[in-house]
Amino acid sequence: MDVSGLPTVNATLNGISAILLSAGYIAVRNRKVFAHKVFMGSATGTSSLFLMSYVTYHYYAGSKHFEGEGALRVFYLSVLLVHVLLSMALVPLVGKTLWHAARKEFEKHKKIARFAFPVWMTVSVTGVMVYWMLYQL
Repeated sequence: MDVSGLPTVNATLNGISAILLSAGYIAVRNRKVFAHKVFMGSATGTSSLFLMSYVTYHYYAGSKHFEGEGALRVFYLSVLLVHVLLSMALVPLVGKTLWHAARKEFEKHKKIARFAFPVWMTVSVTGVMVYWMLYQL
């Protein structure tokens, strides 16, 4: 199976997710609750597609080694570490946030979302950065 195009797809999905997250944040700050639901649902769907594509790519292709050296390598590994650690926390955070929203427990939803949003945004943006450093640099 040719999965060579999936890293680009994955980075695109991460970038789209960041845009949708931003739009959802702006919508809720402007009390546009329906738009917030649509944007955040779309971000969840986009991130879910990313996760399926990411697992598929790594199942078939394995890992790619970073070629850079020196300070660039330290920077890459730092970004990768932040990305990996936060991404491990992301799925349960998003799940719990969505759970409370679905149950109309909005105070609990807001409390967790205040933490989940920056984590999710950081994972999405650092995912694009990791792609760029691995495949475009």
